[in-house]
Amino acid sequence: DVQLQASGGGLVQAGGSLRLSCAASGFTFDDYAIGWFRQAPGKEREGVSCISNTDDSTIYANSEKGRFTISSDNAKNTVYLQMNSLKPEDTAVYYCAAAYTPWATLFLAGMEYWGNGTQVTVSS
Repeated sequence: DVQLQASGGGLVQAGGSLRLSCAASGFTFDDYAIGWFRQAPGKEREGVSCISNTDDSTIYANSEKGRFTISSDNAKNTVYLQMNSLKPEDTAVYYCAAAYTPWATLFLAGMEYWGNGTQVTVSS
């Protein structure tokens, strides 16, 4: 069975950091791009960052550039999202997802598999 298990969320003060993990199983990890998406209450799900497991290229939404870093450990089939300088507006449920493509992408409809979410709450 395909599984994408997100973890690492929590409550943090503004300016703090969190590292999210997405552990994947049940598919050929190296053939997929893995992305992070988030959904705040009352808002649509949006892309945060994505990494290609083919060439390690990455993509970030504009608001996350310079604050978030995505990385992949192919030996562990795990993708990480290091989030620094967190802001209250980063509060959301964060999801990881996998797309069968060699390119990093934030196209929601292109994601084939979705994992559970992990709650990130940033207090002011």
